[in-house]
Amino acid sequence: MYSLTVRDQMMIAHSFTGAAFGPAQNLHGATYVVDVTFGRPALDADGLVVDIGAARSVLGEILVEFNLRNLDDLPDLAGHNTTTEFMARVVFDRVRQAIRSGRLGTGAQGLVRLSVVLHESPFAWAAYEADLQ
Repeated sequence: MYSLTVRDQMMIAHSFTGAAFGPAQNLHGATYVVDVTFGRPALDADGLVVDIGAARSVLGEILVEFNLRNLDDLPDLAGHNTTTEFMARVVFDRVRQAIRSGRLGTGAQGLVRLSVVLHESPFAWAAYEADLQ
């Protein structure tokens, strides 16, 4: 299996609902380093997993929706605790949609695996990954 990972970051604000979150029920901020890994069993005709420029561009376009925003104010996220785990899935779903809509080019058709990791700190991160088929 071949893989290619692109990285970007976003800074967000949010709050949580529920006693399990203690003081994080109050508005607070987080900075996430976001890694998206694309996987395929064989390289395409150009020797690529996916076009790295297109992958970086798409990730940047996805993260701009959240960067320097209060996630509590975004209608798409209303009613959810926007935990690191939850946001890994949100980014995953948006990257998967970009693949399906052709925004990563025709070479992305051979992708079979996608992983999104949000690093909240050097000591904690959350991931969502799945096969694309």
